Amino acid sequence: MDCTFCSLMREGAARWVFRGPSAAAFAPLNPLSPGHTLVVPTSHRADIFDTPPEVLSEVMALVQRVAEEMRTALGAGGVNILSASGPGSEQSVPHLHFHVVPRWPGDGFSTWPDQQSRHRVEGDPVARLATAMTAHRQAAGHD
Repeated sequence: MDCTFCSLMREGAARWVFRGPSAAAFAPLNPLSPGHTLVVPTSHRADIFDTPPEVLSEVMALVQRVAEEMRTALGAGGVNILSASGPGSEQSVPHLHFHVVPRWPGDGFSTWPDQQSRHRVEGDPVARLATAMTAHRQAAGHD
């Protein structure tokens, strides 16, 4: 199975905003707003769980740079940064990607969910996450 985004990078068949050695940015086929840009790692990484921290750092640095240019070059008042990773997240292409969507006051749409998940987790999910984060940090020798 060939990845759509890997094919775009290999064939160069995209409207490129930026191409670097570890991260690239290009226009999606159906933009949500003028200047909407996708930022991806240049190597195939299925999702955030499959991406090493050093690659994620490069991708996020490009997300930030694109967002800054949207503010200066396009006059955007802000941006939405959207991503989905893994089964059940509505990830449409199995290659890590971040949508950087420029926004302006009164632009007429919302990218923020207007309802809460029906899924429930036993106990206190925040406490479970905090405990897991502490255990992971201790196992890595950071305490």
